[in-house]
Amino acid sequence: MLRQSKNLIYLRLKGQYVWRPKSSSAPERALQYVTGQKIHGFTIQEVTQVPDLSLTAVKLIHDVTGAKYLHTAKDDSNNLFSVQFRTTPMDNTGVAHILEHTVLCGSRRFPCRDPFFKMLNRSLSTFMNAFTASDYTMYPFSTQNAKDFQNLLSVYLDAVFFPCLRELDFWQEGWRLENEHPTDSSSSLMFKGVVFNEMKGAFSDKERVYAQHLQNKLLPDHTYSVVSGGEPLAIPDLTWEQLKHFHATHYHPSNSRFFTYGDMPLEQHLKQIQEEALCKFQRTETNTAVPAQSRWDKPREAHVTCSPDALAPDPAKQNTLCVSYLLADITDTFEAFTLNFLSSLMISGPSSPFYKTLIETKIGTDFASVVGYDCSTRDASFSIGLQGMAEEDMENIKHIISQTIDDIIEAGFEEERIKALLHKIEIQMKHQSTNFGLSLASYIASCWNHDGDPVELLKISEHVSRFRQCLQDNPRYLQDKLQHYFKANTHRLTLSMSPDEQYMEKLNKAEQEKLKQKVQALTKIDFKDIYEKGLQLLTEHSKSTDASCLPALRVSDIEPTILHTSVQMGTAGGVPVQYCEQPTNGMVYFRAMCNLYTLSEDLKIYVPLFCNVITKLGCGNLDYRQQALQMELKTGGISVTPQVIPDTTDLDTFEQGILLTSSCLERNLPHMFLLWSDIFNCPHFDDEERLRVLVMSIAQDLSNGISYSGHIYAMTRAGRSLTPAADLYETFTGMDQVRFMRRIAEMPDLTSVLRKLPRIKRHLLNPDNMRCAINATPEKMREAEVELEKFVCSVSSNRKERKAIKAVIVERPLDPHAPVGSVPIRNLVSAAHFKPCQMKTYFEFPFPVNFVSECVRTVPMTHEDYASLCVLGRMMSAKFLHSEIREKGGAYGGGAKIGRDGLFAFYSYRDPNCSQTLKVFRSGVEWAQDGRFTQQDVDEAKLSVFSSVDAPVAPSDKGLGLFLNGITDEMKQAHRERLFAVTQKSLIDVANRYLGIGQRTCGTAVLGPKNESIKKDPSWVVK
Repeated sequence: MLRQSKNLIYLRLKGQYVWRPKSSSAPERALQYVTGQKIHGFTIQEVTQVPDLSLTAVKLIHDVTGAKYLHTAKDDSNNLFSVQFRTTPMDNTGVAHILEHTVLCGSRRFPCRDPFFKMLNRSLSTFMNAFTASDYTMYPFSTQNAKDFQNLLSVYLDAVFFPCLRELDFWQEGWRLENEHPTDSSSSLMFKGVVFNEMKGAFSDKERVYAQHLQNKLLPDHTYSVVSGGEPLAIPDLTWEQLKHFHATHYHPSNSRFFTYGDMPLEQHLKQIQEEALCKFQRTETNTAVPAQSRWDKPREAHVTCSPDALAPDPAKQNTLCVSYLLADITDTFEAFTLNFLSSLMISGPSSPFYKTLIETKIGTDFASVVGYDCSTRDASFSIGLQGMAEEDMENIKHIISQTIDDIIEAGFEEERIKALLHKIEIQMKHQSTNFGLSLASYIASCWNHDGDPVELLKISEHVSRFRQCLQDNPRYLQDKLQHYFKANTHRLTLSMSPDEQYMEKLNKAEQEKLKQKVQALTKIDFKDIYEKGLQLLTEHSKSTDASCLPALRVSDIEPTILHTSVQMGTAGGVPVQYCEQPTNGMVYFRAMCNLYTLSEDLKIYVPLFCNVITKLGCGNLDYRQQALQMELKTGGISVTPQVIPDTTDLDTFEQGILLTSSCLERNLPHMFLLWSDIFNCPHFDDEERLRVLVMSIAQDLSNGISYSGHIYAMTRAGRSLTPAADLYETFTGMDQVRFMRRIAEMPDLTSVLRKLPRIKRHLLNPDNMRCAINATPEKMREAEVELEKFVCSVSSNRKERKAIKAVIVERPLDPHAPVGSVPIRNLVSAAHFKPCQMKTYFEFPFPVNFVSECVRTVPMTHEDYASLCVLGRMMSAKFLHSEIREKGGAYGGGAKIGRDGLFAFYSYRDPNCSQTLKVFRSGVEWAQDGRFTQQDVDEAKLSVFSSVDAPVAPSDKGLGLFLNGITDEMKQAHRERLFAVTQKSLIDVANRYLGIGQRTCGTAVLGPKNESIKKDPSWVVK
């Protein structure tokens, strides 16, 4: 029972009433709970203050069902909820993954089709999703709005505990046999389904293939021996009845773990969870525990194959090899902390032992993607090895790994490297992110899943103190761990992987054989039934769904005005500076934008390479190892990234440059700027061997990323012919850059590349082309100003006369209302000569699925139509494209959106179709032009847009929109008001004005498997 007065709260605790002081702080309010207190069917087991993370953890248990609950109270408005179930599949059918999809397709209270996707447009959520891990399934969401939290909680609770699990949804999300053309019964049968196509796409990624085999073979005795996401050819073995049985045995409160985070009251969460879900269940004994893996008495070896890398610099070097060691149970939180720390010491940074012996010997292109400590399974593991290596080097790699471990046991680790990693932990505790609740939920999930103590995981300072004491008591503490877990460990797996030119052909053949077996077993009645089911599914997808049963916010629930961000403008050594005072928790954040408009065109494609290596080659008196160590000891990271920033008023005007970013603890301010000074004044450009190591790693990372981010590459390529900013952006981040880095990696001599770096440096690291921004606490801002002034003065020798250039430069102040000369200036390039044109590009890859995009040139952000285009993109995605591309087409996802660059982009992801999807894009435009939507559709799209517009911003990033993009609070407010004013008529108008045939200038791109129809079409450029 709770009673309240003005300053006190009256609690009934264990039958007695006591007064406790009230508090406005969420962590302090949570400290008022006591062990044994009962609230809405739950009993508090533990209340723990966690000063490291500025939160209070409250651990509870549900009295009837035994459901576990952890609440983390923190003064953060971005509140999060998640519920997770221990899901332990014992076959490769993907039952846990398909169930995750299917429970979100309708429930007892919310029986409409696809309530999950519909809630994306009826909510102001900052995050909504679900995840299937190897041994658990998690359903998280976050929002800043209390009413929205309750709405989403109702939908999530009903989805997981009371799903409809209709057979129709199983066909749609899992797998089905269906005619290739559902309305033509004579067309051939084929496998369809969202998860089926998703996993086909996932297994086209060689990194995913390797990681999956590694886990299956290292932990072969239980659930980790299978593919929880589903092995594509095993998915068609799953039945609807098996899916329902898996839900009944795994999705019970007795097998659940609830987690909430933020500043909203715990009592309200508990009340709603109890009344809407848990009160309807009794405790059951669920047999989902994962037993410890039995240990091997001798090491094992295995080999797998993958698809060749079409962008590998050396086709003869596409092999991967790792040695993986099974370690300790992850529920031993201190042992897990120690082994994770040990892992970082062995592989992190150029001073680490394995970096020296594996990377710098240039035997391979980079560490394998699985390298490092993995605590995602009950028994943790550590893997070490290489990718991009020759087959004849595999035996040598095994020897190097063994010898390196021996050497570490003998020599130990440098004290400075241990200090650097401890400093990194301190930074991680200090830094405040906008998705901290989600990070926390993910961080504790695996340990908690196996009945470990999640609160112990959060006591980071205690682990650090204990670790320091262990090192003090035993100087060989880490070496002893190495001896036990590595040298003497017989449970280790050596897994090699090599490319097979027939890999995709074999997979396709196996799929056709599987299909043949299924079809041969069919009767005439089955064929008829499949055809009728296909028509039924098509009819269901074509129906307009009544979503009135779903809760929703209204547009009137949205705040009409933005919160103002206060910034101060000044100068340091003649360089314009933006100062933003924020509660940064003892951290200082520095950024500098360096314009590259004086750089010659032939050097621009080298800018991303320059950004990647400028902080990794050494500087001043520091070689590259010493530089990396000092960065770890004194900063939270130093990075340089290329920037292409469209103007807010003109699509043919943009800013081009590089962004310098770093952070540090307040005590390390002078050290951080000293490192920047050395990078500006004395970067090292004389080590070709070091450059080669970095180039190989960059090229490998870019190549690996295509199968995962293919839709991004497709959108980037599709837009390149439409605006000058998009053209340069493709050069910096698109397929042009991927192929350029492959060519650099193939070069036998990098001397010519090395010589270009100082030329680029003279233009970019120049105070004349620079503006800066500092975010810090009010108490430290003056010190930050002083140190910034010293830094600018120390690099003044880099100033030079501005050369005449061909482009027209537009100087525009970031804040037009500020006094002249007091604000940073954006140097914009006006490319009035640029002529937008149609272009269609096709990239052939050994993928079983496509990534498709079509982009249309529209208007800049400040244009009166931009807001309507924002809403139109969200509405088309939710009300038309989702159904056509995902539900009917079987792609994992697709949609439409307008970027800040004024390009309206259609896209699809892991899509079994290509030509059909391009037709869907055009049909979507016709749907909008015809006005086949309601006012409710418009309002829902507005909510979806505002959930992005009003996404939380971390103290470190406040004012960044103004600094980088020139977007003032006044511009944000004007855009907000235009969003509120969007009408059905304005949406039809912009669809006709910009997206209609004959009105638009568009670009198209496809990344995907061999497509003869595209190759034969002369309108396509084939790459």
